Amino acid sequence: MSIQAIEGTFTDSDGRYAIVVGRFNAFVVESLVDGAVDALKRHGVAEANIRIIRVPGAFEIPLAVKKVAEQKRDDAIIALGAVIRGGTPHFEYVSAESAKGVGQVSLDFGIPVANGILTVNSIEQAIERAGTKAGNKGAEAALSALEMVSLLKQLEG
Repeated sequence: MSIQAIEGTFTDSDGRYAIVVGRFNAFVVESLVDGAVDALKRHGVAEANIRIIRVPGAFEIPLAVKKVAEQKRDDAIIALGAVIRGGTPHFEYVSAESAKGVGQVSLDFGIPVANGILTVNSIEQAIERAGTKAGNKGAEAALSALEMVSLLKQLEG
């Protein structure tokens, strides 16, 4: 008996992708957007199959992600934003609610939602994850979305 392995690939470039972007902390987030768009295009996704939806910040991302999912226009959604810890509990609320919200949309609508919302302790950590030492988390989220679109196509057969 052999084990059957089902995995997504990065070569199925026919999908449509929505990128929902929180504008708050734009000095970091725009690098995530650039990384996500670059990753999608490098894997053959046409610019016409990529759209960017901007919202005020990470807390607003889940509602926009839900509205995008309701449209049934896209094969995957990429959520990008940055929540940087400050001196108040605000960080915990925003980071937890944005993560919970995008995850719930994925389950409710059966669409991949890649969570590329940075939740970091400092500006330096944010910069590291937006394209320097720790890679570009926007590009990583885009690759996750690509792989999940391919995997779901196989599972839905």
